[in-house]
Amino acid sequence: MAKGNGTPLTDELYAYMLGHNPPLDPVQRMLVEVTHTRLPLVAGKQVAEEQGPLLAFLVRLTGARRIVEIGTFTGLSALSMAQALPSDGTLLTCDVSEEWTGYAREAWAKAGVADRIELRIAPALRTLRELPAEPHIDLAFIDADKDNYVAYWDELVPRMRPGGLLVVDNVFYHGEVTDPDASGMGAAIKDFNAHVKADDRVDSVMLSVADGLTLARRR
Repeated sequence: MAKGNGTPLTDELYAYMLGHNPPLDPVQRMLVEVTHTRLPLVAGKQVAEEQGPLLAFLVRLTGARRIVEIGTFTGLSALSMAQALPSDGTLLTCDVSEEWTGYAREAWAKAGVADRIELRIAPALRTLRELPAEPHIDLAFIDADKDNYVAYWDELVPRMRPGGLLVVDNVFYHGEVTDPDASGMGAAIKDFNAHVKADDRVDSVMLSVADGLTLARRR
């Protein structure tokens, strides 16, 4: 199968790309550094540097006012999206860790967007099932425990407004999705990707951004 005009992403090309994207602002940069310094063993859970500007771009592109995020970690993705929201916009983000989200709360306050963000510390499925059932979400971002991706998706899709955008991270799962013997989270992501492809409620595309990113538009 031909790969078209794909170019290998060398370190030099990656740096070039970042240099031509909107730079991280001082609070975003601080949050990246704090995450890697204080949580080095799990810092890989943070979205890639290029994903923050992309998420902000998608918020502005869609005119989103109501965002739901599954998986907060230290809050970089929520920060990026909240900064792109209009003044009356809101972002609900879900996590189960008080420790990790403590760094998020500090960053949101420093950036002046804490009033736009509601953090719920509880299993995300419980939080989603407590939301209104009718379509009201403009944009959703899933970046959490892979075993529950299908369940998160099926709770979110009916709540998306027509034209609403779902963004899902780690759909390559470090390349394990191409392994016929994938197990654990790799197998869970393979099942999720098949679920999305077969879902006639949405139009979707899978992109080679970071560890794989799926964008889906509610029909």
